[in-house]
Amino acid sequence: MKEDVYIGLLGFGTVGQGVYKLVERENLALTRQLGCKLKIAKILVRDKNKPRNVKSNSNLLTTDPSVILSDPNIDIIVELIGGCQPASKFVIEAMKNGKSVVTANKELLASQGAELFEAANKYQVDLFFEGSVGGGIPIIRPLKEELVGNQIKEVMGIVNGTTNYILTKMAKGKPFKEVLLEAQKLGYAEANPEADISGADAGAKIAILASIAFNSRVTASQVFTEGIAKITPKDIMYAYELGYVVKLIALAKEEKGYIDVRVHPTMIPISHPLATVEGVYNAVFVVGDAVGELMFFGKGAGSLPTASAVLGDVFQAALNKKFNQCGRISCTCYINKPIKTIEAISSHYYMLMEVADQPGVLAQIASVFGKHDVSLSSVIQKESRGKIAEVVFMTHKVLEGNLQVALAEINKLPVVEKICNLIRVETGNA
Repeated sequence: MKEDVYIGLLGFGTVGQGVYKLVERENLALTRQLGCKLKIAKILVRDKNKPRNVKSNSNLLTTDPSVILSDPNIDIIVELIGGCQPASKFVIEAMKNGKSVVTANKELLASQGAELFEAANKYQVDLFFEGSVGGGIPIIRPLKEELVGNQIKEVMGIVNGTTNYILTKMAKGKPFKEVLLEAQKLGYAEANPEADISGADAGAKIAILASIAFNSRVTASQVFTEGIAKITPKDIMYAYELGYVVKLIALAKEEKGYIDVRVHPTMIPISHPLATVEGVYNAVFVVGDAVGELMFFGKGAGSLPTASAVLGDVFQAALNKKFNQCGRISCTCYINKPIKTIEAISSHYYMLMEVADQPGVLAQIASVFGKHDVSLSSVIQKESRGKIAEVVFMTHKVLEGNLQVALAEINKLPVVEKICNLIRVETGNA
């Protein structure tokens, strides 16, 4: 039984500093709960001379990763440098040296999860990653452990605070570009917000959640992603008039042995629990056959929320080290299920078009939809500007491949000025 447990921090950015702060602040409580001391032994940084709010210990900081990775006294590595390389190399080397690993690196897990878990199993160490998806929201451990008695039917969530903040503000009438600049000034969006705006960040997160929920490896490259840049305040207003709100939804379902996993703007009913999640908050909605519907809600990013999740993992890894129980819960992806292409999914759809304001136009469009088995549930003319009319089309549940073929044909009709937007619709009420 170990007397003390030592941590090596790789990276000392926003989250790394949060972890350091929480370990220092909660040291006495952690020691009492663990029955041993939890100590940060070394911190990997790029520049040792950069001013930092750490205790005046010149030996704590290092620019040499090997000093941490090869130190036999360090038990747990906390990887917070982000990206796939050199993070992957560091993590595998740490495991090879008998160290358990805690990470909040969604890109790494979503692209190289299989390789990392193979290494963890080979060297009998722990790999924990609670902070990689929901920041401070506990979701990984509930899916891996507490809900094992369930067949998970669906996981859907708002897992990117930047896009949720933007869509929340756009619902008040502000245009996309104006709100994005505001989010950047407030620190909610990066200087280069592409990963958030494009849906790539959420795509990596839903890949991780889908892998756990359906016991089958899903990588980020297999997730269909569509961002929010085309969404306008008008789309959000029309959605609300129809009884929906627009959110960037990360969605994973299992249907007839296939995994349907995607990220895109989605209209969800006003009555759905996710509809009330606003600003930078995140939430994950889970449906299990035994437990029914659950929602996990909280701050999805930030220094202390993510550090909270990281420290929870460190605590579990330290307990396992103390009692020599590392590697108890390994990779849960023991099935290989195929991924549905976006053309193979079925959904309800909202479409906004600008068409010629003259008799017979809607009949021409409806004829093309009918030819391709696209059933319309409603057609609503919204505005007229001179010779152009805005029309909103809502469909019943149809095959996306059929809809895309129909839209390509409709876009060539002389009476169609522009197909302004297409938004997928989830109709289910919780």
